[in-house]
Amino acid sequence: MARDPRFDILFEPIQIGPVTAPNRFYQVPHCNGMGYRLPKSLAAMREIKAEGGWGVVCTEEIEIHHSGDIAPCFEGHLWDDEDIPALALMAESVHRHGSLAGIELVHNGVDAPNYFSRAVPLGPRSMSVIGGTGYEPGQTRRMDKADLRAVRRWHRNAALRAKHAGFDLIYCYAGHNLTLFMHFLSKRTNDRTDEYGGSLENRVRFFREMIEDTKEAVGDACGIVIRLAVEELLGSDGIRSHEEGREIVSMLAELPDLWDVNVAGWSNDSATSRFEKEGYQEPHIAFVKSLTTKPVVGVGRYTSPDAMVDAIRHGIMDMVGSARPSIADPFLPQKIKEGRVDDIRECIGCNICVMADNKIVPIRCTQNPTMGEEWRRGWHPERIETKASEAQILVVGAGPAGLEAARALGQRGYDVVLAEATRKLGGRVELEANLPGLSEWRRVAEWRTTQLKQLPNVEVHLESRIDAEQVRDFGFRHVIVATGATWRRDGVGRAHYLPIPGVGKVAVFTPDDLMAGRLPGGRVLVFDDDHYCMGGVLAELLAKGGCAVTLATTAPLVSIWSQYTLEQHRIEKRLRELGVELATQHTLKALEPGAARLACTTTGKVRELPLDAVVLVTDRLPNEELFLELQPLLAEGVLDSLVRIGDCEAPGLIASAVFAGHKAAREFDTTVDPDATPFRQERPEAKPV
Repeated sequence: MARDPRFDILFEPIQIGPVTAPNRFYQVPHCNGMGYRLPKSLAAMREIKAEGGWGVVCTEEIEIHHSGDIAPCFEGHLWDDEDIPALALMAESVHRHGSLAGIELVHNGVDAPNYFSRAVPLGPRSMSVIGGTGYEPGQTRRMDKADLRAVRRWHRNAALRAKHAGFDLIYCYAGHNLTLFMHFLSKRTNDRTDEYGGSLENRVRFFREMIEDTKEAVGDACGIVIRLAVEELLGSDGIRSHEEGREIVSMLAELPDLWDVNVAGWSNDSATSRFEKEGYQEPHIAFVKSLTTKPVVGVGRYTSPDAMVDAIRHGIMDMVGSARPSIADPFLPQKIKEGRVDDIRECIGCNICVMADNKIVPIRCTQNPTMGEEWRRGWHPERIETKASEAQILVVGAGPAGLEAARALGQRGYDVVLAEATRKLGGRVELEANLPGLSEWRRVAEWRTTQLKQLPNVEVHLESRIDAEQVRDFGFRHVIVATGATWRRDGVGRAHYLPIPGVGKVAVFTPDDLMAGRLPGGRVLVFDDDHYCMGGVLAELLAKGGCAVTLATTAPLVSIWSQYTLEQHRIEKRLRELGVELATQHTLKALEPGAARLACTTTGKVRELPLDAVVLVTDRLPNEELFLELQPLLAEGVLDSLVRIGDCEAPGLIASAVFAGHKAAREFDTTVDPDATPFRQERPEAKPV
């Protein structure tokens, strides 16, 4: 298909100092949980993006010195010359496809607890370290002039090493409240009275000197990029786009070769789709282009080429920055170029990618099950091995696992029948997407449904409930069971290994009831023993429906796991604004007619809560009946293979279900050794001491 001429502007080359980007697609720096530990995996992941058409592909933050160490997180290292080869591997991989390679150099300053290096933390003043958990029991040393000169020297040396490694763009980074240079810019962390503190001009001085050093060192061959948070959404306590943000850009307007601008902190810059929609940063960054002649990059979780074009034509940015959309679909630019816009695997804004970095494990994605698996499993997001036989496969259940299994098997060339018991495809995704703020999660089902329509070898049958006799009668030799899971009604979960006493004495609801439209009224207790988003979003649903809601959880925070997706504070704020009573560190001890007994998890003190109904968000039960019913057919030789996947095997995240479906499709017709590690591992090279 031909590219829509409206999108031609996206494929214009952009000059960035001494180098030229082939188009306007710019993968901004983003973390990935690989860092210096997994250089081959990292290089393969970034190379896929270059292959997919991103004109610029950047690293994550790369530490320039051991005194800016944010262990246990695995970011990049450029502490000395021995770190060059690992980073050169990435630059070479990106260049292989004609893209520019960018590197984000950073000293983490007040954000660096230095647990690995055990160096004394550095900051504009002596203050508590704000990195790690945010509650680290240590302080920084107030930097003197020698320290400032040392940091400038370290940054210059790192820039020279980056040039030697083959990078085209070198970052000078003052964003997200994560870097020493932003700590000097900020009134909150800089109370100095010398020439590096006080007035904004003085607070900018250290950053300016570092940029000038970098330009002098490598500006002949490399483009110099400033990454700056022009808005912190903290009111007068922070940098504001119409005040200090504007002034900083004016002061440094022509100094870099490109401006990469955003909002801070990270939870604002990478807000989930539940709270912010596409292009949400535009009001905060739109002023930058009026103050500089240099190209500007902005972000906003852009997945629509129309929105990208609008941002460029309206003078908001010159290049479309992307982190999460480039993770969900590394081939987004190529699909626009080839006129395949409907094939774009759009980011759903769930921040499971962010979660992985916060959990210090390799990156993953709900939409893209190959993310992070490029090197270790050899998975490519667009290519898959063709079928190894003429086998026909029945996939039962069209939730995220079943849809992905059927789609990937169909892509391999197998004849597939997908049977779904309900009237709609999507399973849990279709239901959860109807909850407040989660509509974009529906993209998980929509993209796979679109792809299935393009596969003539995949038959889809709705309202088709399958049993063992039908499998026998139809003659299927291979069955994949993806029948999902059901939320428990007895309260069994983390906090209760036995049913909650009195569970039959009050009106009990589960998430399945509420998602099916069966809603309680009056005084409702939501007992959240799941700890991700479900308890909070159901409390929001009920509060908006007029119920008097109490949310009780055994955790010290509501929806505590959503800290890893950067949205816990937003969830709690919304619930408080809706008048939901929050009972943290409380377990549901027992239910009685018209009341619940809540017990404090620290003191054991019990209080009685009047109620009309309770919503139990605890464990789920796999819908494994069909799988168990089919197992004898496997033993009898009626079936050649039988696999259960997704929530039917082990209830979990949507991302886990999609991954399970994809893995099942990749492994079909292959020999899998159950005792072998199913992926390659990167191991440190052992050298004689």
